[in-house]
Amino acid sequence: MEDIYRRIPHRPPFLFIDKILEIDGNGAKAELEIKPSLTFLEGHYPGNPIMPGVLLCESVFQTGAVFLADFLTNEPLVSDDVTPVLSRIRDARFKRMVLPGDTVEISVSLIDQVSHFFNLRGEIKNKNKTSLTISFALALVKDGKQK
Repeated sequence: MEDIYRRIPHRPPFLFIDKILEIDGNGAKAELEIKPSLTFLEGHYPGNPIMPGVLLCESVFQTGAVFLADFLTNEPLVSDDVTPVLSRIRDARFKRMVLPGDTVEISVSLIDQVSHFFNLRGEIKNKNKTSLTISFALALVKDGKQK
């Protein structure tokens, strides 16, 4: 977890990646185990729990932030008081349910950069089948304002 904590400010209970699998110049891969003990599953379809789609999206966004932390190392745009913040969601598609006990692989890839906005594409695979695809943008924010 330390490798995640060094890259993004998210912490439990609002951390939705367990492990960084890979980071390269084009993107990143991470993993999340959907633990049956997660308390929000009790109320998200009691008796038939399903991982909430919005939290699957959040896991993609957090993986994107992990990628940007490495991608932007030593860039003049970046300092310790800059945080990547979600600025746009496009074309989210939910294809298969994710259930308690599943372990999903989250991948993100950089599409392009326009000033301090980074357009990315994300995907979640569960048992080698796509559960979610999404396009999104992260903006670098300093002191609560866009840089």
